[in-house]
Amino acid sequence: MRAPGKLLFSGAYAVLDGSPALVAAVNRYAIADGALTDDSPMEEVRAALENPPHVDVTQLREGDNKLGLGSSAAATVAALAVREAERGAELSESTTRERLMRQAWDAHARVQGGGSGVDVAASTFGGALCYVRSEIPKPVRLPSDLVWRVFFSGKSARTSDLRSRVDALAATNRARWALAIRRIADASLATLEACVQDDAVAFVAAARASLGALATLGSAADAPIVTEEARVLAELAESEGGAFMPSGAGGGDCSIFFSTSAPSASFVAHATRLSQSMLAEITLDLRGVHVSP
Repeated sequence: MRAPGKLLFSGAYAVLDGSPALVAAVNRYAIADGALTDDSPMEEVRAALENPPHVDVTQLREGDNKLGLGSSAAATVAALAVREAERGAELSESTTRERLMRQAWDAHARVQGGGSGVDVAASTFGGALCYVRSEIPKPVRLPSDLVWRVFFSGKSARTSDLRSRVDALAATNRARWALAIRRIADASLATLEACVQDDAVAFVAAARASLGALATLGSAADAPIVTEEARVLAELAESEGGAFMPSGAGGGDCSIFFSTSAPSASFVAHATRLSQSMLAEITLDLRGVHVSP
């Protein structure tokens, strides 16, 4: 059984407050094998199942580092899907997927102390999705001329640490937090509208707005949501007519280059000098959780 990882294209942090986010499932997978058991599963998988199958998440890692592609969510979805299939459930049926998403989110949230469920939704349904917390996601078609490439910083970010700083800002300066979250939400809505209009140029502009909004939130919360390396590469990407922004909570992990053409050799070389390596052949997964070929 395979469940894809995810990239969050827009709506980080704001999705926790009920705003829509754009998430994409990608072609790197957590692979669960029902013929094998796992004596030391991830906490999220253990929370979902008493006797979980073995789950391999090496595709969602680079050595000892998590890539930030939602490995724990994908693992939980894949493990639960094995048991669903063993009971005779048809994974292609919407009711099965909806049940699976809610079960995986419940287990994931219990371990992680909350969360939006956006990564669980991507691993379950696949494709590009408009996701609102607690709702069934809706499929989205990305602009036909949009080009996107994924870069890994070489280090994993601790989303819980970043989120705790943002939560502290919300507790101590609600107005400043609300303004930053509103900017992120507005940029996410613009990204989704660009998809509706099939407008890659507008999508790139919305991605730049997302970056600015995330940087504002990071500054207000004293959290390194947009790292210095990402800021430098964002300026370079904009000079080429593109955008560069963190996927999800930021602080490291993966970032995404958006444009109507591939990044230049100069951009890739500059990214490499900043320890940002382009991950080859990352594309959209359209199947969501599915039986391994």
